[in-house]
Amino acid sequence: MTIQRILLGLAFSLWVPTLALAQTASSGSGPAYPNRPIKIVVPNAAGGAADITARTVGQVISGTLGQPVVIENKPSAGGIVAAEQVARSEPDGHTVLLISSGTAVSASLFKTLPFDTLKDFAPVTTLATFDLGIVVSETGRFKTLADLLAYGKANPGKLNIGTPQIGTTQNLAAELFKSTSGVDAQVVPFNGTPAVITALRGGQLDASVDILGPLMGQINSKAIRVVAVLGTKRATALPDVPAARESGGSLANFNVTSWNGLAVPAKTPKDVIARLNKAVNAALSVPDVKKRMAEMNLDAHGGTPEQAVDFLGSDIKRWADVIAKAKIEKQ
Repeated sequence: MTIQRILLGLAFSLWVPTLALAQTASSGSGPAYPNRPIKIVVPNAAGGAADITARTVGQVISGTLGQPVVIENKPSAGGIVAAEQVARSEPDGHTVLLISSGTAVSASLFKTLPFDTLKDFAPVTTLATFDLGIVVSETGRFKTLADLLAYGKANPGKLNIGTPQIGTTQNLAAELFKSTSGVDAQVVPFNGTPAVITALRGGQLDASVDILGPLMGQINSKAIRVVAVLGTKRATALPDVPAARESGGSLANFNVTSWNGLAVPAKTPKDVIARLNKAVNAALSVPDVKKRMAEMNLDAHGGTPEQAVDFLGSDIKRWADVIAKAKIEKQ
C-alpha cells in the first residue's frame, strides 16, 4: 500500500465522524431523528380501524424515516393507559400516541386524569376522519330520517336510540343529535356495537348511532338501513344516504364525525415534530394508503401540527358541552 493511500484512508476516517458531528450540531436537537425504532401506542385492540390506520401509515413512514415502526396496542377505558405511557415517555419523537375523538371525550368525561390532554401532548397531525350514521332495522317501521323525527316528536320519550358505552363518541353523538333535533328520545348504551345491532334487529331499539365502517357488512347485506350520516356531507360509500343537516331546521348545521391522529409528548423538539409531520402527510397521499383507508370508510387527510392542536382543542370543548348538557356523570 502506498503512503498516499494510507494518508487518504486516514483522512477519510477522520472526516466521516467530523461530518456526522457537524450534521448533528447543525440540527440543534442532539442525535439525528429518528435514530432508533419508532413506537406508535394505540389505545385500541388490534384489528380495529385505529390499529389498521396506525399500521398502514407506520409501514410507509418506516421507509421514509429509515427506522422500523412498531405498533403497541394498549386498550383501556378512555385510552388512559396508552396516553399516560406516552405522556411520561422521553420527548424525542420515538414514542407516539394515536389520538382520536375518544381522546377529546376523555378530557371531560373523567374526574381526574394522570395527564393534561392539552398541556402534556403535542399533536403532530390528523390521520383520517370517519362517518357516523343513524341506523334502523331494514324491516322496521322507519325508512327515512323524517319518519324517525316525526315519530319522536309525536311520541315524547318513546323513541329509543342505542349506542355503544356511555362516553363513547357514538353515545355523545346520539345525545347531541337528541338535543339539537329537539326530539325527546331515550339514548340507551350497550356493551359494544354487536350488542346494539342485535337489539336493533330484534326490535328492542328504534334506531342506533354508530361508526359506519364496522357496519358496512350489515348495511350491504340489507340487514340494517342508514337513514342519515352525521357529517357535513354524504358518505362516499353511501352516496344515496342524506346527511342529517339536509333535513334543515335545527339540524341545518349539524356536524359530527369521528377522527384519529398522532401526538407526541409536549416537550418534543419542533424540528422532530416537523419531520414526523412531513413523513405522515406524505404517507397519507400514497394511493395505496388512501385506497386501504377508504375500504374501511376512512377519509385519509393530514395537516399541520397547528391545525391538529386547534382540532383537538375544539373537539374537547364540543364534547365537554355535550357531556354537561346531557348531565352525564363523570367517571
